[in-house]
Amino acid sequence: MITPEQLKREFDRAGSYDSYLQSATPDQRRSWDAFHTKVTLTSAQRSLLASFTREVKVLVLSGTWCGDCVQQVPMFDHIAKASNGRIDLRVGDRDVHAELSEAVKICGGRRVPTVIFMNEEFEFIGLYGDQVLSRFRAKAAKTLGASCPLPGADVPADEIAATIEEWIREFERAHLLVRLSAKLRQKHGD
Repeated sequence: MITPEQLKREFDRAGSYDSYLQSATPDQRRSWDAFHTKVTLTSAQRSLLASFTREVKVLVLSGTWCGDCVQQVPMFDHIAKASNGRIDLRVGDRDVHAELSEAVKICGGRRVPTVIFMNEEFEFIGLYGDQVLSRFRAKAAKTLGASCPLPGADVPADEIAATIEEWIREFERAHLLVRLSAKLRQKHGD
């Protein structure tokens, strides 16, 4: 099991969403920026995220070269910004954080993006990775069917909306876990 000290060390080594993208090539950066502009939160989603009362630390292991990261990690930036500082988001390169990436393999692989949720004391809350169900379904329909899309193909708006909704549920789940924690309720007197 990964200790809070290890998680804090890796979290501190990672950077903000914007600083992470400084390592991207110009072509990669254009892809990330283009997808970032496609992401929108509904007013209900923004209200939900703004209602968070506990800090949740989120460390994302990613790759600027990864298409799944391009199509999901920008969502995390929008989610964190809508939380009014309650979601402390850091993004790090999977290969720079190789030891942690190895420790949190999913299905035997160093998948990206991998999202590690922690409480304010860097205690592990949960791990989610690679893709949410709606992305897996869309990918399966495209790659397991009669034909598959070309790399860089456009992502339909309904797939983007379904993916962001699922990710928001995971962020909400992490928040409710820390909000209902007896240890943290005692610490904060609520």
